[in-house]
Amino acid sequence: MLQDPLKACIDACYACATACDYCAASCLQEDDVKMMAGCIAHDMDCAQICRTAAGFMARGSDFAQQLCRLCAEVCTACAEECGKHQMDHCQACAKACRACADACLRMAQAA
Repeated sequence: MLQDPLKACIDACYACATACDYCAASCLQEDDVKMMAGCIAHDMDCAQICRTAAGFMARGSDFAQQLCRLCAEVCTACAEECGKHQMDHCQACAKACRACADACLRMAQAA
């Protein structure tokens, strides 16, 4: 059975990936899609790295801590970009990204 902090981080990564997917899809429905291009790009990058980090952690990879560090960086950048937009989907995504970044930083700092 996975340890609680590890499971919490994996769960946060999957929740973030889902929020990013939803945000990207919702951004594509906005009137000014071109204005949302940066948000969409960040969402796609963030969703991918979150899923990858979750897989590395679940497998107990020797590289999981390093990947969690990078995941936290990508999540923080995505949260900053999404936070610029007032749409509910962007704000929810920013919140999920911040939670994931916090969980990944904890994992990256674990001994």
